[in-house]
Amino acid sequence: MDLKQGAVASRLRLSEQTNMTDIQILMGVCDGADYLPDQLRSLSDQGHEAWRLLVSDDSRDDRSREVIDGFKEHAAQEVRLAEGPGRGFAANYMALIAQSEPGMLAFADQDDVWMPDKLARAASALSGVRGDIPALYCARVRPWDGTRRWRPTPPLARAPGFANALVENIAMGNTIVLNARAAALARALAPRVGPVFAHDWWLYQLVSGVGGTVIHDDGAPVVLYRQHGGNAIGVGRGLAAQLRRKRAVLKGALAERLDLNTAALRAARAQLTPQNAALLDAFEAARLRRGLSGLREMSGLGLYRQRRLGTAGFFGAVTLGLV
Repeated sequence: MDLKQGAVASRLRLSEQTNMTDIQILMGVCDGADYLPDQLRSLSDQGHEAWRLLVSDDSRDDRSREVIDGFKEHAAQEVRLAEGPGRGFAANYMALIAQSEPGMLAFADQDDVWMPDKLARAASALSGVRGDIPALYCARVRPWDGTRRWRPTPPLARAPGFANALVENIAMGNTIVLNARAAALARALAPRVGPVFAHDWWLYQLVSGVGGTVIHDDGAPVVLYRQHGGNAIGVGRGLAAQLRRKRAVLKGALAERLDLNTAALRAARAQLTPQNAALLDAFEAARLRRGLSGLREMSGLGLYRQRRLGTAGFFGAVTLGLV
């Protein structure tokens, strides 16, 4: 039996497995040929074998496509490759969501390495949520540069929720898995919401906003999160990274992100709970005020970030009219 016949036989065996929930993995790619082999190998090493891969390629050359095609030829699972929209990483993932198939969804970056139990842990956590309730799973990551590994991202200090999601994203996209109900909601809305700053922040806001369940796995990290010069966002550790973030806020970056986020939420306002729709309205109204007046209004909304320093930084930006 040659490799291609072996892959077909493996797919048939996987289709006969009834004890694993099928998960479609969405991967946005842009000039990722140097890193894709490590990520794709980590998908093949998943203990939860019932997955399918949909790739949207925004690359400027054919190298990434060649890597995906080679993986597709020998993979035991279904692999599909689509042309990307060519409008940046967030638009690429929103396009993937819009063309995804019914069922659970996971999200993969092109340059990370997944721990072998990543999908299994997500499926287990989400299995405890009723099927009619939208649910989002996310987890911790360990940053690395291909050689050195840094301390993992910390556990949450406070519970996730819409009052947190409005001002901070705790759901890293390369860890997110959606149950079928949350995936259906995102799929229906993705073509209608317009541009978003980041698909993962949008998903956190959406699922928490509709009253769904957000699970943050505070156990061992599920992803080696590769840090390099081409990262779309990155974790940005150290004093230099903190200074860069502060300079970006002073130049209006936070306000621009919040503009995109609130516009996307307005497009989904009918799906929000009444309480969260009212909070969105109050948040938008408070953003229009400046100085102490804006601070008074915003501080009465119950908004919070995970760390006290982060919350203080947000309200400092409010006082300066930077949100």
